Amino acid sequence: MSTDEGKEERLSHVASDGTARMVDVSAKPDTARMARATGSIRMRAETLDAIVRNTVAKGDVLGVARVAGIMAAKRTAELIPLCHPLPLSDIGVVLTPDTELPGVHAEVVARTTGKTGVEMEALTGVSVALLTIYDMAKAMDRGMTISDISLAEKVGGEGGRYARLAGTAVAT
Repeated sequence: MSTDEGKEERLSHVASDGTARMVDVSAKPDTARMARATGSIRMRAETLDAIVRNTVAKGDVLGVARVAGIMAAKRTAELIPLCHPLPLSDIGVVLTPDTELPGVHAEVVARTTGKTGVEMEALTGVSVALLTIYDMAKAMDRGMTISDISLAEKVGGEGGRYARLAGTAVAT
């Protein structure tokens, strides 16, 4: 299998007999880990206006979505079968309305000190935050579109630093 660096590597979630398995990370050292994921939801301008003005019938869309993103990141190992449960030290969720989209950009930063990374926690947090926005505003706009969910950057572990876009500063 080719990695981002072009090296050949065996799939770490596959046992020698071909079955799926959780990766044994017991021999790896604890290191500071950070991952930042981003995504967006596009909607009608009227829907975004109602979200920003906090007039959506279900309540504070951005506040609830922020909490949902945090909760989802904390429960990633319960949702993704081969993820390790991690002691997260920080989860930050930023939801930014954008009238030019129109819609909302989401960013989740997850941090821990441990033997494995927090990429899945950040990605899960973004996904659930955006799904929560959809859920709370769907009565107004069923045509909303969630897109562009991806890992923006990560720090720590054997893989070191990664930034999706060349020139992106990687936070430590």
